[in-house]
Amino acid sequence: MDLTPRLDLALPAGQLTLALVDVFSESGHEKPLADAVEAALRGCGHLAVARDGDTVVARTELGRAERVVIAGHLDTVPAAGNHPGRIEGGSADGLVHGLGSCDMKGGVAVALRLAAHVAEPVRDVTYVFYDNEEVEEVRNGLKRVAERHPDWLAADFAVLMEPSNAGVEGGCQGTLRVEVRTAGRRAHSARSWLGDNAIHGAADVLDRLRAYAPRRPVVEGLEYREGLNAVWIAGGVAGNVIPDECVVTVNYRFAPDRSVAEAEAHLAEVFDGYDLRTVDSGEGARPGLDRPAAQAFVAAVGGQPLPKYGWTDVARFSALGIPAVNFGPGDPALAHTREEHVPINQIESCERRMLAWLLG
Repeated sequence: MDLTPRLDLALPAGQLTLALVDVFSESGHEKPLADAVEAALRGCGHLAVARDGDTVVARTELGRAERVVIAGHLDTVPAAGNHPGRIEGGSADGLVHGLGSCDMKGGVAVALRLAAHVAEPVRDVTYVFYDNEEVEEVRNGLKRVAERHPDWLAADFAVLMEPSNAGVEGGCQGTLRVEVRTAGRRAHSARSWLGDNAIHGAADVLDRLRAYAPRRPVVEGLEYREGLNAVWIAGGVAGNVIPDECVVTVNYRFAPDRSVAEAEAHLAEVFDGYDLRTVDSGEGARPGLDRPAAQAFVAAVGGQPLPKYGWTDVARFSALGIPAVNFGPGDPALAHTREEHVPINQIESCERRMLAWLLG
């Protein structure tokens, strides 16, 4: 018996978003949704469909002078009592609630409807629906496709359907996570003067973080806000032992005018005298809004571009030499929250404006 969920791409965008929400797809469990997306797209005669793992790629092949990518991830963060989803309100003020509704099944619904219903765009389009975006970078489906099938992603411009309140967000921040270690000397806590408490030694690390003034650099006309924060602290041996090691994990979100190497050099200055170990990093992406393809997109969809706070796969396209922007329905502040939801009017607005762009 075929248990593949069925997706009706003729559904209005809000209802299609709810249908996508109701197909459970936490990271690592995208197969049922990828199966459903593949089956629905193979029913569109104007698309050439390919698949790698749980990433589905569909292309128009019209010989246009320009090719663009429209991409969205299928996975979600773990559920928080918010699956399955529901629709609240009417067509004008309705909200789709549920796991992944904002990040980013509303955007995926827009991309699927465009893929199904725009048979002759003025630009050739590659639609990419990929797995494992919400987990460690090594598992990312877009990264895997870029390594195995770089020709699948070849394009002049890319749109990542990340939630951006239905506005254009240019580039993205880089991210760097380091461990800052303090060393001490173990001793019995009854004779603490014989030891050196490494946890106490971490106070200086935290003082430096409290005193740190983040930059707000302007990059290609967009102001990015950096952040340097402790996100984890670990130390201790036993209830009667003075600890000889403490580790403070620090996350640096930096503007795209810095590379990872430059960010590491900066943190080496901030934490001068300490042993640092990089445990995760991702390059940022400059906005690239001066490129003709990006300018044409902004002109078609309207609005004033804003900077993207956070890391997205826009950086992956940038590394491939493809200018890219974030553009999708939903408030990014609601992503990953228990109360995650997306306004139906934003989903429909994104669809209308992207339709105007694709039809010229």
